[in-house]
Amino acid sequence: MREVFSMSECDHCDHSHCSGCESNPKQNPQDAAIADFLAHVKHKIVVMSGKGGVGKSTVSVDLALILSQRGYHVGLMDVDLHGPSVAGMLGFMDKHVQVEGEKLIPFRYSDHLEFLSAQGFLAQQDDALIWRGPLKVGAIRQFMSDTKWDPLDYLIIDCPPGTGDEPLTVVQTIKDAEAIIVTTPQKVALADVRKSLSFCQLGHIPVRGIIENMSGFVCPHCGQEVDIFKAGGGKALAEEKGLPFLGRIPIDPQVVAAEDEGNPLENISEASRKALDAIVDKVVEQDK
Repeated sequence: MREVFSMSECDHCDHSHCSGCESNPKQNPQDAAIADFLAHVKHKIVVMSGKGGVGKSTVSVDLALILSQRGYHVGLMDVDLHGPSVAGMLGFMDKHVQVEGEKLIPFRYSDHLEFLSAQGFLAQQDDALIWRGPLKVGAIRQFMSDTKWDPLDYLIIDCPPGTGDEPLTVVQTIKDAEAIIVTTPQKVALADVRKSLSFCQLGHIPVRGIIENMSGFVCPHCGQEVDIFKAGGGKALAEEKGLPFLGRIPIDPQVVAAEDEGNPLENISEASRKALDAIVDKVVEQDK
């Protein structure tokens, strides 16, 4: 693992043999296209989780939406190739990616939000993407090199859970990427978050903070809050590791209903919206 993430080779390299290096005058066309795209993105945020089922994609979509509602130009890139869910959450489940010239055209959700997901390349909604490592690496790089993105204030990258090919490809390609880690309060989720934090440490990826999702349930009838999955684990871990705690998001059945309809954030509870706004406040404040 340490060899995979080793950055020391570049310290002693004359840049004449590494085609992927931005300092190499013989840089290949795809690397040049990726570098050009990234030069027009101010902030690159990788949303990660140690395990599945913690609501990472929901958090990615909600962060992207709220940032776009505040006037920022946002790109949302779904690199969960085997389980893409962003298109469905945004109401584009049955849409296909269009091509203009030699460029892919990302889906446009609004004037300030565009996104790309592997779901848009499937002939049928239920088709499986049966790919191994090299194909996945190539697809993710094409999401950056062969796509006609607008200049962006934020690029939010929704990764699959764990520390496999997809997040590794992203952070090796985007040298200045930063991470947000999503967890739930249970011990098993927090144990896996430690692996994600180790991944970031070995890869020299700055961690913007930890979000504790599914943290408490507010009854829509009486307003009483119940900690179904406990609470406070994400905050305790952030404090232990000396990382920012971005906030906790409660369980909200209305969030699920809104995303099933392809209208995230619509009619969600006041508690959920307040929590998400507070998290975005902290993210934006970090960039001032």
